[in-house]
Amino acid sequence: MQSVHFPVMCQEVVALLNPLPKQTYVDGTFGAGGYARALLEKADVHVLGIDRDPDAIKRGLALKSEYNNRLTLIEGEFGNMQGLLATQGVTQVDGIVLDLGVSSPQLDEAQRGFSFQSDGPLDMRMSGQGLSAADVVADHSEKELADIIWKYGQERRSRAIAKAIVRVREETPIDRTQMLADIVRKIVGYQPGLDGATRTFMALRVYVNDELGELERALKAAEALLVPGGRIVVVSFHSLEDRIVKNALSEKVELQTCASRYHPGGRQAPSRVWHVLTPKPQSATQAEITINPRSRSAKLRAAMRMEVVREEGVMGP
Repeated sequence: MQSVHFPVMCQEVVALLNPLPKQTYVDGTFGAGGYARALLEKADVHVLGIDRDPDAIKRGLALKSEYNNRLTLIEGEFGNMQGLLATQGVTQVDGIVLDLGVSSPQLDEAQRGFSFQSDGPLDMRMSGQGLSAADVVADHSEKELADIIWKYGQERRSRAIAKAIVRVREETPIDRTQMLADIVRKIVGYQPGLDGATRTFMALRVYVNDELGELERALKAAEALLVPGGRIVVVSFHSLEDRIVKNALSEKVELQTCASRYHPGGRQAPSRVWHVLTPKPQSATQAEITINPRSRSAKLRAAMRMEVVREEGVMGP
């Protein structure tokens, strides 16, 4: 049975982006199109929806036809959004939203191999390209597997899990989600409110899709794409993602070359990159968590792109 898709903290996302007519927005993790639809309904805007999953792009065609030319769908990795938008002739945008992690449709389809709730091929590739989770489990050394499970899943039993995986794969290939989940559960044991396989599956998914690298590249691209006053909103689901977002959207400074009558050759002046709109991350309301349990671990952070230094070194939003 497929679950109903709820874009996490959608009202909060739209409120922070504050879409205005004729502006341009990027939904960098298009998925089922929840944020894109909300933005298109809120104002007469243009939305560019990016997703590396070809199935997501196909599903979005109905939404595209519903909103005529106000929605553009682009297949690719959101970490490369600057290059992807350039192919559409877009060099600046007014807002960007990123909903990190795996989408509900991907979890619903056992054949994609993301979920341990139903059996399917151990795949986990969002784009369908590159190494699958089964390849990683089959080919990586015990130490490499332990490092992946610890680094990306923060699983304290990572060494024991890696050892068990290596032991089993010597007898038979581990190429099904339920097979891997059962191996992990025997090591981790019962944990109230959390399936024992959760952290290991998350670690493999993050590693296979280079999700943290994608996020870092996307946040860097946002600095170049957003107009002064443009906003970015990021919804993350675990501490590794949230830490990257927090650090990237901190009120750091950059040096801008600034010409003036006193320094005709230009001088270096400090300029803030971001104005943080959420000093503390926002969480979903209890009402939303009741309807959509996936939102339970969500953390929302937002920031506004600051203007570059003007002639006399004055900054503005």
